[in-house]
Amino acid sequence: MKQQSITTLPRSPEDDRHSRMVKYSVMMAIRVVCIALCLFVQGWWLLVCAIGAIALPYVAVVVANSVRRPSTETVLRPGGIVPVTPSDQPRSGDSRAE
Repeated sequence: MKQQSITTLPRSPEDDRHSRMVKYSVMMAIRVVCIALCLFVQGWWLLVCAIGAIALPYVAVVVANSVRRPSTETVLRPGGIVPVTPSDQPRSGDSRAE
């Protein structure tokens, strides 16, 4: 098994969740600004703000639900390793094998 170092470990789930929450919150804040600007702007700017207010929720949910996949191999945890050979089957050199 390849020795893992701290630089090859993936981000913790808490860090990943926090960064996605921050991205979602920023996009929703921009949407609120777009909705408020729809009351005050005219012309093409009104169309831009309306499109932003309508499209940003979809984009924010897609970005918030995209989980970053680790680019390295799966990290094996010592507590999660399961023995390959089940103990209830006789082995090839066992006297019980017929």
